[in-house]
Order: sequence, then structure tokens, then C-alpha cells
Amino acid sequence: MAPPPEHRERDAFVVFAPAAFVFLWSTGFLGVKLGLPHAAPFSFLAVRFAITAALLVPIALALRAAWPRSAAEAGHAMVAGILLHVVYIGGVMGGIANGVSAGVVALVAGLQPLITAALVGRILGEAVSRLQWAGLALGFAGVVLVVYAKLAVGEATTVGFAFTAMALAGVTAGTLYQKRFCARLDMRAGLSIQFVTACALCFALGAALEDFRIDWTGEFVFAVLWLSLVVSMGAFTLLMLLLRRGAAARVTSLFYLTPPTTAALGWLLFGETLGALALAGMAVAVAGVALANR
Repeated sequence: MAPPPEHRERDAFVVFAPAAFVFLWSTGFLGVKLGLPHAAPFSFLAVRFAITAALLVPIALALRAAWPRSAAEAGHAMVAGILLHVVYIGGVMGGIANGVSAGVVALVAGLQPLITAALVGRILGEAVSRLQWAGLALGFAGVVLVVYAKLAVGEATTVGFAFTAMALAGVTAGTLYQKRFCARLDMRAGLSIQFVTACALCFALGAALEDFRIDWTGEFVFAVLWLSLVVSMGAFTLLMLLLRRGAAARVTSLFYLTPPTTAALGWLLFGETLGALALAGMAVAVAGVALANR
């Protein structure tokens, strides 16, 4: 007997949503690489989030999304938006802009699933099994192998490392906060509030700290449109859906697959080197994520 439609939809989501999320999220790092030379970090983000908000808000209104019924609910969405979009993404871009290599940023961000697993029991009441811990540790080892060749400190400054630490704190706290306080909020309304809040804050930071420096080249326009339409609207929507349907530790283990996927895309699109160690790391990361999600 064929399974009911809701079961088929659930099975399709389980199979395709994580893979789509990893792919779309990974393209974000390439978009940053393409656009960051032409704009200061928070000015870049202000434009990106303005485009996303200008599209999401009308969509949410047209679809009659259920907006928050209290200031507290709206406040939770605003906090989640600041943590995930301003603190995390701003930290990644600020770190790279201040000399920290992409490999070091990826390695530090790779600590996020381990930290999340250590906190979910106390914050969300979720249990992490020994098998999941083994998978998370294996996944982090795979990330180390993938980015090992790119771990040069380069021209990194103290400010750059501070931004990198800020990114790790932002993505960890933002993921847990979203799962804890925003799970019942209409996702269309919640994301609209998040991006409007992030846009306003980044405009203020860009004007105050960077004199809103942007070089409107073709590369920058392509990068900001890709990040706005594909990553902000697509990848973040999938992340919210995955967090609603799965345990936080399992969902965040997917972040281990972004450095290998980004490396593979860099090899395919930009001719970047992809050595045997990186290939081995990809296999190890995939095995770790599979173990963490059993």
C-alpha cells in the first residue's frame, strides 16, 4: 500500500532539504569572496538585506502571514535576526576583511556544532547520544583536513580575530535562540522581521564605521543579488524549516559539510586547488554528519 501524501512529503523533505541547504549555504562563501573586495562589510550587508527585505515583506503580506501578536514575539524575531544575520555574517565578513584567512574562519565556525551539542541539553532539553558526539567529532576532524592547506594566518589583525570569534558566537547563539523562542512564529513574518531589523542595523553600522563604501561593479552587483535572493531567502528559509523539524545538534552538524562543498565549488568555478588531504577530509566530514544524524 502506498504511503499517505503527508508521509511522502516528509520523506522528500528529509532527503532533499538538507542537501539543498548545504549547497545554497556554501555558495554564500563564494558570493562573499566575489563581492567583498568591492564593498566594506556592513555596507555590503546593508544592501543585501535591503533587497531581501524588499522582497520578503510584500510576499508575507500577500500570503497573509500571521504577524506577531505581542511585542515579545516580535522582539524574539528581531534578536534572532541580529544574531544570525548581523553578528554571524558580519563577523565572517569582518574577519576576512581584516586579514583572517577563509580557512581559519571556516575552522573557527566549524566549532559551532560541537558547542551547540554541549548546550542543547541545558537550553532546549535535547539529548545528544554518544554516537552523535562521535559523529560531531569526526565531522570537525573532516573540516580540519579540508581547510588545513588554507590555515595560514596571513595579514590577520586582532580586530580580524575578534570578528571571527563574534561570528562563532553569533551563529551558535542565533541557532539556539531561533529554536528556543521563534519555533512557533509564522516563518514568513519572522524572516521578514529578521531581515528588516538586520538591514536597519547594518545601514547604521555602515554609515557610522565605513562611510558606506561600495564600488558598484558587475561582480558586486551579481554577488549581492545572489546572496540576497538565493542565500538569504533560500538557505535561511531551509535552515528555519530544518530547525523546526529536527533536533538542533543534528541540524547544525550539516554546517560541517559547507567547507567541503565550498572547496569543491571553488575548484569547479575558480580553479582552486583541491588536494588529496582535502578530498579525504570531505569523506571524513560526510561520514561524521551521517553518524550524527543516524
